[in-house]
Amino acid sequence: MPQVMEFKLPDLGEGLTEAEIVRWLVAVGDVVAVDQPVVEVETAKAMVEVPCPYGGVVTARFGEEGEELPVGAPLITVAVGVESAPAGAAQAPVAEAEAEGSAQPRPLIGYGSDHARPARRRRVRPVTTAVSAPAAVPVPVPAPVAVPVTAAAAGPVPVISPLVRKLARDNGVDLRALRGSGPEGLILRADVEAALRPAAQPPAPAAAPAAAPVGERIPLKGLRGAVAEKLSRSRREIPEATCWVDADATELMAARAAMNAVDGPKVSVLALLARICTAALARYPELNSTVDLAANEIVRLPAVHLGFAAQTERGLMVPVVRDAQTRSPESLSAEFARLTELARAGKLAPSDLTGGTFTLNNYGVFGVDGSTPIINHPEAAMLGVGRIIAKPWVYRGELAVRQVVQLSLTFDHRVCDGGTAGGFLRYVADCVENPAVLLRSL
Repeated sequence: MPQVMEFKLPDLGEGLTEAEIVRWLVAVGDVVAVDQPVVEVETAKAMVEVPCPYGGVVTARFGEEGEELPVGAPLITVAVGVESAPAGAAQAPVAEAEAEGSAQPRPLIGYGSDHARPARRRRVRPVTTAVSAPAAVPVPVPAPVAVPVTAAAAGPVPVISPLVRKLARDNGVDLRALRGSGPEGLILRADVEAALRPAAQPPAPAAAPAAAPVGERIPLKGLRGAVAEKLSRSRREIPEATCWVDADATELMAARAAMNAVDGPKVSVLALLARICTAALARYPELNSTVDLAANEIVRLPAVHLGFAAQTERGLMVPVVRDAQTRSPESLSAEFARLTELARAGKLAPSDLTGGTFTLNNYGVFGVDGSTPIINHPEAAMLGVGRIIAKPWVYRGELAVRQVVQLSLTFDHRVCDGGTAGGFLRYVADCVENPAVLLRSL
């Protein structure tokens, strides 16, 4: 006998409690297989396709694209054991179905299953009209027919801001009746406010000054919200300081060219700088640490999990290379390339973005020389690298044109004094200017 099973938003790990629906991958009436992705969601860490542990016919979807749902909220209901859409497909009670051991969901690979922790309460609206069937009546399975849907299922309302949705809901404005004035028809707050004005309102006098335009409001949520919270916390908690130095990178660039002239994996400049960082952190372990405020202790970390800044369409992300101190320049190059590709495709797992102990920030790719970046909390330091550019430089007592780079170190002054930070930065600069220094330290 077919059963209607409810699939809830799973625990996506890393302490995340909610996710935003980006795109539905199935519609009501579609037949889905076990572990088939049914929705794409965005968390504060990454974009994730969520697979459904049931196989059958989708009878209802919950939530609209752009809406945030807490972990444990229903996503879809599936008629298990049905191979086509039944007439009048409806949302059935799931308590009885969940009691059947044969229909228990399969565990989702890579996701947790603990939904017991409290989540922010939100009202969840199903996309289709759901009429509960009596518990004692089995779900009928006639020949396939079209599933009746409400107007809400015809497509997502082009609204991003939850404030706009609330304003319309509180004032009884049908968002589907509005034509948005934003990009690609996006409905803005000004559109809802215009709909609330009386139809007979006389036009403003010609001599009256034009009203100031209503600015677009962009919610601080998802990745942008997570970044904002982390940077704010870093500035609140960490007494940071920055020191910098110019270095002659001519020999480093020549060494890279020689390494890439032979057959084999190519080495990036970022990989060479990362290898220099791991050697410097071995000499100055104070900078590979974190501060435990609860215990009032500095915790020096045994491994270097190296974060690196990667600019993507979703914003700035910091993927983490695990155990960077054990990797060769070739291995670092390959891992940087792999993680960067995943970041730009929006396919990084939450675990790829957490656990860093030190960050390398190559802002030179933006054509700038220097910066004072905010430390990636809860780390203790970040090395910034500007563009490598030809500049006049005194070399062996004579003025010459050399490849010069500015290096900056932002550090938590609680974990070390300026002498330690200066020693770290000077060692990095010495390795950049004379790569043989690095070879001697290995």
